[in-house]
Amino acid sequence: MNVLRIATYNIHKGRGLDGRVNVARIADVIAEVEADVVALQEVATPGDDPQAFDQLRYFAERLGYHAAFGRARSGRGCVYGNATLSRRPFASVSPLNITVPRRTGRGALRTDLALDAGVLHVFNVHLGLGYLERRDQANRLFEDDALKAPDLSGARIVLGDFNEWVKGQVTKSLRREFGLTDLEAHVPRLRAFPHGLPVLHLDHIYYDHHLRVQAARTHRSRLALIASDHLPLVADFVFEGDAGV
Repeated sequence: MNVLRIATYNIHKGRGLDGRVNVARIADVIAEVEADVVALQEVATPGDDPQAFDQLRYFAERLGYHAAFGRARSGRGCVYGNATLSRRPFASVSPLNITVPRRTGRGALRTDLALDAGVLHVFNVHLGLGYLERRDQANRLFEDDALKAPDLSGARIVLGDFNEWVKGQVTKSLRREFGLTDLEAHVPRLRAFPHGLPVLHLDHIYYDHHLRVQAARTHRSRLALIASDHLPLVADFVFEGDAGV
């Protein structure tokens, strides 16, 4: 049986409930989760300022992960975006631009993993705050260089911060594609935002039917409750072979 632990975690650039940026604290939360693959959102790396702290490199080196990055936007000398960490090396990495004109830069990051049971395609996404913006991004995700890419040969996981306060076009589109596979049957309490008193379900994991959930949870350690404004969403999957999508 091939069991893979997958997590998604918006780290809020490392800024915690106390207002301090503390990436060591974020790294400790990631270590607590003990995931094989971690999709991170709002990660800062150096841009125009070469002295800017490289959060992704720090996580990868401290925790022993392979790392991939997809740019979303830049500001204050840094580049911000999605990052995926993996215990295994990536077979390929493909950043996707899902920015809607006149809105904040947003990205999706596709990473492919060659596992014993077959290829796994991981799509790490961070969608916008606007309803119409997310509608356009939902359509963008189903174009032929994203979830409908002709080179997809294995099972797909789509996870991240969807910023959908109520069920809208994104939820409808992904449920149409994947069915009711958003951990709702496995985790009685999925709300993970804001961290102090979680009332919103913004973080999601959708997956192809060739992946079976063995266990799932929102990670609520004392440290996680202060490290970011989101909590990690974690799922253990049994990978039953190529989906042939």
